[in-house]
Amino acid sequence: MPLALLALAVGAFGLGTTEFVMMGLLPDVADDLHISIPAAGHLVSAYALGVVIGAPLLAALTARLPRRTVLVSLMALFVAGNALSALAPGYDSLLAARFLSGLPHGAFFGVGAVVATNLVAPERRARSVSLMFMGLTVANIAGVPVATLVGQHLGWRAAFLGVSLIGVAAMAAVLLLIHPAHAPAPASGLRGELSALRSLPVWLALATTVVGFGALFSAYSYITPMLTDAAGYADANVTLLLALFGVGATIGNLVGGRLADHAMRGTLFGGLVSMVAVLLLFPVLMRTEWSAALAVVLLGIAAFITGSPLQLMVMERASAGPSLASSANQAAFNLANAGGAWIGGVALAAGFGVTSPALAGAALAVLGLGVASVAYAVDRRRAVPATVHERVVASHVPKPAETVRS
Repeated sequence: MPLALLALAVGAFGLGTTEFVMMGLLPDVADDLHISIPAAGHLVSAYALGVVIGAPLLAALTARLPRRTVLVSLMALFVAGNALSALAPGYDSLLAARFLSGLPHGAFFGVGAVVATNLVAPERRARSVSLMFMGLTVANIAGVPVATLVGQHLGWRAAFLGVSLIGVAAMAAVLLLIHPAHAPAPASGLRGELSALRSLPVWLALATTVVGFGALFSAYSYITPMLTDAAGYADANVTLLLALFGVGATIGNLVGGRLADHAMRGTLFGGLVSMVAVLLLFPVLMRTEWSAALAVVLLGIAAFITGSPLQLMVMERASAGPSLASSANQAAFNLANAGGAWIGGVALAAGFGVTSPALAGAALAVLGLGVASVAYAVDRRRAVPATVHERVVASHVPKPAETVRS
């Protein structure tokens, strides 16, 4: 794997850190700005809204630019948004800065995934995407806990200044490690990028992302009350357990990327089936501390096995203009975040028990399997050509030896 993938992973690390660190700093921000915790929670929503709007918008606006230039520009916007967050004089300005910070998130992952696949041989495309995404999963293990500790001891503003420095490092890494020849301007331009979104298989792939990853966020959004109220953990231990989720996500991401290079669709279906199984077991696993910790790790593994296949499936269905569709898939991940959290909250508010969001997530994962099956059927009906991975795998299957006649 080329060293250039490290540049993309550093950017993903910064994006993952700033996305999730606000959740750990909500009490500090609320106290400093004299606002309520629910009002501070809108700062999380503002970032997510920026991702949903910015992913397709910025990908479309930069469709004619060299992708290396786009990546550097997106990181510059990321640095500016986090610096303005650190310097925000009040709640309204911080809300706007958080929205600005979220704008480059989806486009960076979307364009970065396209660049990552250009850096490697066709049979390693899924693995290259998983290595870029590893920056996001490692952020949950190291970046978020460290930034939270910095914010708690030096002030929340110091945490966002630190994240800005990560963005500067990512800009330098992109300039130093990614050669312009590996990240040129798209040949199709904006028209080609937009035409890819008129494809039904692309929209079915995006729908699979929304529903499939919605299963994760239905449970994960309420993992803290599950761990404290059901498993009996103290509040002080939750941060460590969330880091265990990051460990599981990192494992699942790497395994999913490797498996998807051999069987992309099989890996996707396998990951969704694993999600159903793990989420159905949550009410049982949350009865003891050790099994609850195991459940958190298994949830991370099962969910992120599907990450690389979902991203690559969208890109290959939009092969004529993959950057915009790839960025739209990042918006789909955030819609999954919002929708999954809402559905899990409905189950919880209905009085079905503290672990009911996991069961709601299992239902969403089953629905995701249904959408993925419809996408598969549409591909077969339309005679969609074999994916890059399927063609590569087929090319390595030994052919029967020919009979030699004398």
